[in-house]
Amino acid sequence: MSILRVFIAVDIEDPLIISRLDRVKDALVSTGVPMKVVESYNMHLTLRFIGEVSRGVVDSISRALSRLEFKEFTIVLRGLGAFPNSLNPRVVWVGVGEGADKLIMLRGSVEKLLKPLSIPPEREEFTPHLTLARIKGSRGISSLVKLLNEYSEFEFGAVRVNSVRLKKSTLTSKGPIYETLLEVKAL
Repeated sequence: MSILRVFIAVDIEDPLIISRLDRVKDALVSTGVPMKVVESYNMHLTLRFIGEVSRGVVDSISRALSRLEFKEFTIVLRGLGAFPNSLNPRVVWVGVGEGADKLIMLRGSVEKLLKPLSIPPEREEFTPHLTLARIKGSRGISSLVKLLNEYSEFEFGAVRVNSVRLKKSTLTSKGPIYETLLEVKAL
């Protein structure tokens, strides 16, 4: 039986926004802090990470997700931050300003569809964000903290949320390879 690693996401594909994100990633790398940045072609907002499940469960998720109904809306990507916090950054992210409430409602709709499938709930509360980098060490961390403060209110731009995708993630030594298994378009 094949096992797939899957998640549900909104992909970021606007070339102008991607270029702004790339410039900030370059600035992050220039701090000298050891990190792994997310590739431009992998930029997304995760609505729900599911993890490793059987092909049968993935088929059930696809059937459930195909019933998702939502109207297109706009979100604004704004601000740079870090988990668990900006003084001890492990993950650097871009936040969601306007439209975050609609993204949270969309996530709630996804959860309702998944609930009958007995998929364990996530431990963390949903915080809409786009991961830019994963920090691998603390060398030069003060430069990174300074950069996080500089970009804390930076606006990257508006994104139309007009589809949700079920994605397969194949982990490789060069980073993950994502493949869209199902796309649900807005009404």
